[in-house]
Amino acid sequence: MDAFAKLPDAIAELVAEFSSTPVVGDLNVGLTQYSLWLLIAGVVLLAVIFAFVKKQSLAPKGFFVNGVEWVIEYVEDDIAKGVVGSNWRQHFPFLATLFFFILINNFIGLVPGMKPGTGAIGCTAAVALVSFIYFLYFGVKKHGLFGYLKSLAPAGVSFPMNIFVWVIEVFSLLLRLVTLAVRLFCNMFAGHIVMGSFAIMASIFAQPLLAHFSAMNAVGALPSVAWVLILLIIYAVELIVAFVQAYVFTVLSAVYIQIAEADAH
Repeated sequence: MDAFAKLPDAIAELVAEFSSTPVVGDLNVGLTQYSLWLLIAGVVLLAVIFAFVKKQSLAPKGFFVNGVEWVIEYVEDDIAKGVVGSNWRQHFPFLATLFFFILINNFIGLVPGMKPGTGAIGCTAAVALVSFIYFLYFGVKKHGLFGYLKSLAPAGVSFPMNIFVWVIEVFSLLLRLVTLAVRLFCNMFAGHIVMGSFAIMASIFAQPLLAHFSAMNAVGALPSVAWVLILLIIYAVELIVAFVQAYVFTVLSAVYIQIAEADAH
């Protein structure tokens, strides 16, 4: 019971650790730990690209080269070709960069002591804004500004209902920015809180044994084994979630690009 009594305070302290704190400057003008890890992920992405290009050959060899090539082909076939369609080549570099950048951010956050750049709403909002501006730009480029705005209302709807539908579509368009940012943030933040919670449970039950070895403390520490096993399972699930969230974000971006460039939508 004493162990469970410590849990609320430990969980509160865990959640507080995930709050954005400035590394340089302050929260108004500065660099938070999440922004720092977002930048580190960008550097890691560049390192991965350069290493892949350097090691690439007509017959790819090694786990790294084959693994990166498999992911690239997956994004090309399943997302670019499968969602965007005939114009996929133009958008593939953006979609592949988006996928790898989010994936690396998510994986970095799974390393103990590191934070995911995607674990703060401000950072996911920045990535979502890039995607939002991208598909808006190509929508306007394809149809012109007036044509794109007009295309938000489906053809064949009579006045004044078409005005009502257009307002709803504009709201839905702006909502895409919010949903892209919030979905990624919530999944990554929640996953790390859950893993942290089970790690706390394991450490709380093991503390008496670590402080003083005795038969009673050893028995009391047995639940820690269960918490650690559950933590390992959740960790494995989070590895999958990291990939899935990068996939979902990129697929949605591809869908929005396809809609923006469609002749009639």
